[in-house]
Amino acid sequence: MSFRPFDKSSLNKLRVLNPRKYSTNFNFVAPSTGIPSQPTNINRMASTNAARLAELRVKLQSHGVGAYVVLTQDEHDSEYTSHADNRREFISGFTGSAGTAVITVDKALLATDGRYFLQAEKELDSSNWEVLKQGVPGVPTWQQWLSQHVLKTGTKIGIDPELISYSEYNGLIEALRKNQLSADYVVPVKPNLIDQIWGSEQPARSDSQVKILPLKYTGKSFEEKLKDLRESIAKQHGAGFLVAALDQIAWLYNLRGGDVPFNPVFRSFTYITSDKAVLYIEDDKVTPEIREYLRDKVEIKPYRAIFDDAKIAKDIVIKANSNAASFEDQKKILVSSSTSWALYDAFGGAEAVSVIPSPVELAKAIKNPTEVEGFYTSHVKDGIALMRYFAWLENELKNGNTTLSDYNVGVKAEEFRAQMPDYRGLSFETISSSGPNAAVIHYAPAKDSKFYVDINQVYLCDSGAQYLDGTTDTTRTLYFGENPTEEEIIAYTSVLKGHIALARIVFPEGVNGYMLDALARQFLWAEGLDYRHGTGHGVGSYLNVHEGPIGVGLRIHYTENALQIGNVISNEPGFYKDGSFGIRIENMVVVKEVKTPNNFGGKKFLGFDTVTRVPYCRKLIDVGRLTEAEIKWVNEYHAQVRADTESQLAGDELGLAWLLRETEPL
Repeated sequence: MSFRPFDKSSLNKLRVLNPRKYSTNFNFVAPSTGIPSQPTNINRMASTNAARLAELRVKLQSHGVGAYVVLTQDEHDSEYTSHADNRREFISGFTGSAGTAVITVDKALLATDGRYFLQAEKELDSSNWEVLKQGVPGVPTWQQWLSQHVLKTGTKIGIDPELISYSEYNGLIEALRKNQLSADYVVPVKPNLIDQIWGSEQPARSDSQVKILPLKYTGKSFEEKLKDLRESIAKQHGAGFLVAALDQIAWLYNLRGGDVPFNPVFRSFTYITSDKAVLYIEDDKVTPEIREYLRDKVEIKPYRAIFDDAKIAKDIVIKANSNAASFEDQKKILVSSSTSWALYDAFGGAEAVSVIPSPVELAKAIKNPTEVEGFYTSHVKDGIALMRYFAWLENELKNGNTTLSDYNVGVKAEEFRAQMPDYRGLSFETISSSGPNAAVIHYAPAKDSKFYVDINQVYLCDSGAQYLDGTTDTTRTLYFGENPTEEEIIAYTSVLKGHIALARIVFPEGVNGYMLDALARQFLWAEGLDYRHGTGHGVGSYLNVHEGPIGVGLRIHYTENALQIGNVISNEPGFYKDGSFGIRIENMVVVKEVKTPNNFGGKKFLGFDTVTRVPYCRKLIDVGRLTEAEIKWVNEYHAQVRADTESQLAGDELGLAWLLRETEPL
C-alpha cells in the first residue's frame, strides 16, 4: 500500500513559518478568529433557567398549545448556527451541536444522541430538565414522546414553522398518525417565543460581507455549476429548484461568508429555473464586486422576499399544470427535505412541490481535481502546524509545566495554524481534553477552564481549520508521560486496527458507508467495546466540516448514496471510558479508483487515500497486537508524513525532533 506523495513546491518551500510573511491579498473575513467563548448572556444558573421556562410556559398558554419544540437548526437546517440562532441553547443551557428541546406545562426535555449524553448531564439544570437519550433501547424519540403526550392530554404542539425542516415536521406527523392523531395537533407559532423571551439581549447577526472564492481554489465556475443544475432540474421535470442549505449556496456560486462561526457561509436562499437564478440575501452583505460578478446571471433580492416569490411561483405552477395536455407535461417546484415547513407550504405544499435529494448536495460531495489537490495541500500545512503544537505541548509538560489548561493549549494550537499560508480560522470548536474529559465525546473546554493537561493522562485533541484550499479535521490521542495503562494501550490499539482496516479496504462501486462501518468497529467489538458516534462524515472544500449526503456509520440515510470517486470523508473510530479516558483517531480520506487483478461484473473498484499528515502515538501502540500488514501500513504512512513535512520543519528544532521520533518504523 503506497501513499500519494505530496508536491512540496505548492508550499513554496516553507522553512520559517511567519504569519506576516504569508499574508494574502484575498481579504476574507474569517468565520472565526479563535476558540470563542459562549455568548455571555446565556446564563446557566438554575434560577435563571427556571425563570425562562416559567415565562415560556405563560406564552404557551396564551397561544393555546401544551408543548413547544425548540430545535437546534436555523431557517436553513444548519447543523451549526449563528449566536443569534442558538435558541435551544438559550432556553436549556445545553451547548452541544445536536439536540431538540421539548417544553410542556410541567416538563422540559432535551433529546440528544450518544455523543452528548455526558455533556448534557453536566450542562443541564437537573431540577428543571431531563435528558431523552436518543438511540438507547426503550427510550422514545422526541416525536414519539410528543405523540404520547398529545394522546394523554389532548393539547397541541407549537413550532416555529421556519425553524423545522419539512422532513422533521413530517416525522412528527407520522408519529402522531401512528396513534391515530391528525396533523392538526401541530400548529405554527409566530413570532418565535424564544426570541420574545430573549429580547434585546439576543446577539446581533453578523455584518460580514460576501467574498468571491477564486477559480484556482474552486476548479469550476459558478456558471458551469448553474448549467449542470439546470440540466438536473430538467431531467426531473422541475419548474425550478429551491436551495436553502447555506453551504450548498456558497458552493454553487463560489462565494464565502462569515455569518456562522467556523463555517464560511452567508445567510441566504436561492431559486433557480431554466432561465433565471435569484439570490435572496440582505443587501448590506453584497458589495459592488459581488454585483458585478453575478451581473446578468443572478438576480439579487432581499432575504425575506423568498416568501413572496414562493407564492408567485406556486400560482404559476398550479395554473400551468391545470392547462397541461397530460400528466407527463406537468412540472413541480423541487425542494430538498431540509427545506423548512414554512417554505414548503409557501411554495404550495404537495399540490405544487416535489421533495427530492438535493442535486447541489450530491454534486458538491464529489470533489473535482482542483478541490482534491486542495485537500492534500491544506492537510500538509495543517499537519505541520499540529506537529509543532504537539511537540511544544510535550516539551512544556516534560519541563514540569502543570498550569496548562485544556482551553489555553487549544488556543496555542490555533496560533501554530495561524502561521500557515491561506489560513482562515478554525473549522469547528477545538476539542482539547485530558483524562476524564477526553471521555466526553464532544467536550469543549470553557475559556476559564480549571482543567489542566496532565502528563500522566491521555490527551485527546480533535481540531480542524479552514484554509482557502481546503477544510481540515484531525484527531490525535497522545500520551506524553512514560507509563500508559494496559487498558489504554489495548483500547488505543483496537481503535487503530479499525482505523487501518477502513483505510485499507478495497470495495466495488455501489458500496455505501453504512456497509463499511463494521470494519472500523470489529476489533473493539471483539473486546466487548464500542463507541456512540459515526465512523466518518463528509467534509466540505473550504466549507462546512460536516457535509452530506455521504458518510460511514449506522445512520440509515448513509444507505441512500454509494461512495464515489472524489468523495472526501473522515475515518474516525474511537473508544470512551466514562470518567477515565477517551480515544479517537481521525484522518481525512479521498475516495479513489484502485487497480485490481479482476473487475467482477465490469465494475470499478474503489479505495481510500489518506490525506492527513500527522503521526500516530507510538507509546499507545501494542505492536504485538498488529499484523504484519498493519505494521507495514503504519510504517508506510509515517514514511509519507516524514517525506511531506520534514523539510518544512527544518527551522523548528522541537517539531522536527518530534516528527523524526514519532515516524520511526515500528
